[in-house]
Amino acid sequence: MVRFDDILVEVGPFGRAQKRIFFLLCLVSLSMAWIYVGIVFQGFTPPHWCRQPAVQEQRQACGWTLQDSVKMSVPLVNVSGELQPSSCLQYDVELNQSALSCEQSQDLDLRGASLTHCKNGWEYNYEGRKSFVTEFDLVCSDGWMVDMYQSTLNGGFLIGSFVFGYIADRFGRRLCFLLCNIVSMICGIAIALVPNFLTVLVLRAVLGLGCKGSWMTCYVLLTEMVGLEYRRLVGILYQMVISGGIVAMVLLAYYIPDWRWLQVVCSAPNLLFLSYYWFVPESPRWLLSQNKTSEALKITKKIAEENKQNLSVKNIEALTDEPGDSPSASLLDLFRTPNMRKHTFILMFNWFCSALVYQGLIMRVGITEGNVYIDFLISGLVEFPAAFLILFTIERIGRRLPFAAANFVAGASCFITACIPDSVSWLKTTVACIGRLGITMAFEMVVFVNSELYPTYVRNFGVSVCSSLCDVGGILSPFILYRLNAVWLELPLIIFGAIAVIAGGLVLFLPETKGIPLPETIDDIEFPKKPADLHCLPGQNKQPQAYIRTCKGKSCYL
Repeated sequence: MVRFDDILVEVGPFGRAQKRIFFLLCLVSLSMAWIYVGIVFQGFTPPHWCRQPAVQEQRQACGWTLQDSVKMSVPLVNVSGELQPSSCLQYDVELNQSALSCEQSQDLDLRGASLTHCKNGWEYNYEGRKSFVTEFDLVCSDGWMVDMYQSTLNGGFLIGSFVFGYIADRFGRRLCFLLCNIVSMICGIAIALVPNFLTVLVLRAVLGLGCKGSWMTCYVLLTEMVGLEYRRLVGILYQMVISGGIVAMVLLAYYIPDWRWLQVVCSAPNLLFLSYYWFVPESPRWLLSQNKTSEALKITKKIAEENKQNLSVKNIEALTDEPGDSPSASLLDLFRTPNMRKHTFILMFNWFCSALVYQGLIMRVGITEGNVYIDFLISGLVEFPAAFLILFTIERIGRRLPFAAANFVAGASCFITACIPDSVSWLKTTVACIGRLGITMAFEMVVFVNSELYPTYVRNFGVSVCSSLCDVGGILSPFILYRLNAVWLELPLIIFGAIAVIAGGLVLFLPETKGIPLPETIDDIEFPKKPADLHCLPGQNKQPQAYIRTCKGKSCYL
């Protein structure tokens, strides 16, 4: 029986056609990063304090500096062990500008007066950047609404994983991708136009649904179009493009300081992606699973022509494909047996941890006192080595140890960063970047490790269920970061570090999958083969196609 993987060897496992498709779909991953990390600049919260009209008038009349007026009129409160001007309180007195001269105002001492919440809105100290925080006054008691901007996006991610995952399997990858981009384009532009923040949150959730659907559909399409030996490489590089998008976001945000125009630019690529319906073919593998053999052959022949290869008539006539996931696959299959249950819980926690810590460290750049553009650029650049470290270690060392080590490094870096004083900023930034590198490695590794620990008939379903915890982590991350930093700026880092260390420890309970064939049945999971039990048949020393396993003294063919 000839399978599509056999045909790919003949037409070219990663030829010119697949490289063209890979480049086009990587642009989707690039723009996905802009939507994912845009909150750092769109939701930037500058230093702020209660607006007092009399003080503003006096500052202009007397030529005071901003620092002078804040020092005179804003009460000091304890923030992380230091006295700082309050962002949410003012003296409960009525200041009358006309009754005070410039000299009298300078000597004004209000420290004995009672305090109250801001009565006339807020005044912001920022240079040119206009975020939705400053436009809608989302500070103090309304600060939690900034968290919702990212949490609603992740809520959309969660729903999109299931909704568009079903649409892609039922109606095809290309049609699903088209629908996702229409949704993303409409919602992305609408966010930049609506006048109130509640509507922004609703549209943001629908935007997340479309973005996650298009990103996942492209990931699946890529892995189905290339040969077996290129799937891991393509998957890792496709995720690494997100790091490129993060770096590009710095330039966009620097030259586009208005959050609404930045939203328009980040959504504009979806208009280009609509043309992919004519430039990116449907997955032949999916067409075969739907018994649309003639269409699959037509596309496969075009790929062969673009790769300058020829298909043999024998293979064309005998072309079949692997059967789809078993219709009996269910959620219970992931928990029914001991090893499957253990793998599922560990993988779910690692998906949760990766998203929680990764997104938390990204957003933390926006609340530190450094230059947000430089800090964000540096933290984005350190992600690039992650993919190369993964590719270098997984075939030499294995999966488990690098995966666990990446989590341990991320956790330890979070702890150390929290303990380094702000006065040693270069060291604090360096350690934080190492943590960002570690969690990026863990995030990229959990994807393919997940697929190697489930049998074929439940593999896709298992990855979908486990990865849903990724979006749960993304929903909680803004609340942990933005709410707890008000108690102590470094407290979120302590929590992120503890979760990452626990995740790394749990990874050590997973089996090593290096050199082990992908499991086909639950028995392969519950009674795993050991690398020492696997041997190449004669003449197959480099790329074994079959294995012999010693079972109770007898040689069994696998």
